[in-house]
Amino acid sequence: MLWGGNLGALEIRAEGGETRLTARFPYGAQTELAPGRHEVIAPRAFAGRIEAGEDIHLLAGHDYEKPLASRAAGTLKIEDTPEGVTLEARIAGGTSWARDFLAAHASGLIRGLSPGFRVQPGGERIETRGDGLLRTVTRAQVFEFSAVTVPAYPSAQIEARAWETHQDRQPVRGAVHPLNRWRA
Repeated sequence: MLWGGNLGALEIRAEGGETRLTARFPYGAQTELAPGRHEVIAPRAFAGRIEAGEDIHLLAGHDYEKPLASRAAGTLKIEDTPEGVTLEARIAGGTSWARDFLAAHASGLIRGLSPGFRVQPGGERIETRGDGLLRTVTRAQVFEFSAVTVPAYPSAQIEARAWETHQDRQPVRGAVHPLNRWRA
């Protein structure tokens, strides 16, 4: 049996026991993180750690206890372009959280990609727009990307194409909304 679906910019292909994931996080897309508080990630804002070859993880739900792939393990490739960041990962289904992630994704519950990052000193521009603010992140250290149910950036939606053959830290400032936990 072969099945597939298209929901956005993350693609999963499962063939013969190996699962491959391709995802894209676009630069230049504006989102509203809270009423009147908008954010946009500028082109190549994440280039520093990516181009340095530093370890970056793909996680389930921003949880370091649920890794799906990483550069250090050789299971995650990342490319940074002026248009966005592209991830290619090999996900092993040997862990319970990887199986849970794949099942949730197949059910249409995992619908977005979200970066975990810290803005570097001088790496942001804040402008007043009407009665709100726009923060443009120009330089940030990205540590992880996560497959999530509700992405802060709607244009980082998930596209699923799963093919199966049945042959064989932010400082504490009180309660922090999960979508803002990596915002510095």
